[in-house]
Amino acid sequence: MDVIREAFHLILSGDAELLQIIRTTLIMSLFSTGISALIGLPFGVFLGRSSFRGKGALLRITNTLMSLPPVVAGLVVFLLFRSIGPFGSLHLLFTVQVMVIAQVILITPIMTGLAASIAGGKAPMLTETARGLHLSRPKQDGLLFRECAVEFISVILLGFGRSIAEVGAVSLVGGNIQFKTRVMTTAILLETNKGNFKTAVAIGIVLLLLSLVVNSLAGSIQERVS
Repeated sequence: MDVIREAFHLILSGDAELLQIIRTTLIMSLFSTGISALIGLPFGVFLGRSSFRGKGALLRITNTLMSLPPVVAGLVVFLLFRSIGPFGSLHLLFTVQVMVIAQVILITPIMTGLAASIAGGKAPMLTETARGLHLSRPKQDGLLFRECAVEFISVILLGFGRSIAEVGAVSLVGGNIQFKTRVMTTAILLETNKGNFKTAVAIGIVLLLLSLVVNSLAGSIQERVS
């Protein structure tokens, strides 16, 4: 009960640092999920419904990247954007932008692989129907996206869950800087290391409540399109 009271105290206190952490968490998670969806879903549909040489290799690479360790993704991004790296001149290291980039590398393969599996299951039947109606390829793709809309929303939610729960990559490239790149997961890690377990658990509860709100909104969208 003390922990729950602590969580609600944090929420209701209007603490500037907590509000900044929540804002940074939402910006990072929503942007990385949105960008990953824009890349991963169309590419996944293309892989799922198409037949071409090298498709098997692409699917194997995608499936391998789906289990990419976050610290590896963070390390790659860190090396690319450090001061002597190929993109060091952009000065993005230890910013929210580079955290989004690391997240996109992690989430996009997940969305691609799942979308390919979903599209591959529905594409044959829909393709036959579309050909019978003499639909063009873009219209066939649009029909496939509409038919898979509910499943794709679930895929996006899975990507969001991966993003908002990430620690390793965002710590490495973001640096967990107060009032700049600190997010809820890195704040929990920091408070745990300091021995402030009540605060850590309280932030964890706030994180769960935040996820509940986003998932509830997405669930209502699923109900409308189903």
